[in-house]
Amino acid sequence: MSKNIPLNERIIFALDVPSHEEAMHLIKKLESEIKFFKVGLQLFLSSGFKTVDAIIRRGCKVMLDLKFFDIPETVHLAVSQLNNRGVTFATVHGNDPILRAAVQAKGDLKILAVTVLTSFCEEDMRAMGLSGSIADLVLLRSRKALELGCDGVVASALEAQPLRNELNENFLIVTPGIRPGANVDDKSDDQKRIATAKNAIRNGADYVVIGRPIRNSNEPLALIRSLQQEIATGLTARA
Repeated sequence: MSKNIPLNERIIFALDVPSHEEAMHLIKKLESEIKFFKVGLQLFLSSGFKTVDAIIRRGCKVMLDLKFFDIPETVHLAVSQLNNRGVTFATVHGNDPILRAAVQAKGDLKILAVTVLTSFCEEDMRAMGLSGSIADLVLLRSRKALELGCDGVVASALEAQPLRNELNENFLIVTPGIRPGANVDDKSDDQKRIATAKNAIRNGADYVVIGRPIRNSNEPLALIRSLQQEIATGLTARA
């Protein structure tokens, strides 16, 4: 698996909007700087493959973030529907049989196992009756995902370094919860385990997922170029 990732693909822009039209407006605005877009539940339920296909026709890549979670046979059949559609990444959230079913059906896809949602914190784990730390759980799930044949994981930047230290270099790490430096301490953010793009990449992430900070920026292209410079700095520090 090549890690020669172009800078304009390192940021995966989250198209968290309710319609195909709004998504296409953002894509056309940003595609000069960003070539990778995430389609999640909201947009996919609104437009189905219409937006996915439009992104691919424009020469860009798609992360289909539907977090498949169901009985293994259903997940196998669902992932099979993505074969030969041009989608680059699909996310799966589940136990070993679910991940195994997704891997068996992936075809030309890359399967990313979701470890622990970045909206979770240690208090949430305690409330669910789970012991240990989030970092331990992420490492455990990532190790299993690699053994089962997944291509990578979705994990916060805070866990990226121990994952990269333990798992092989070709294993992909995609990190959501990325914020510009000034917003990292925002207590109102619904993402709890957040970091800057530079720190995420320096810690071992391959891709960073960013949505609202770019979408809400008065100068989104300038912000993207700034984030890409952060990423380049992080890559240099990691080399």
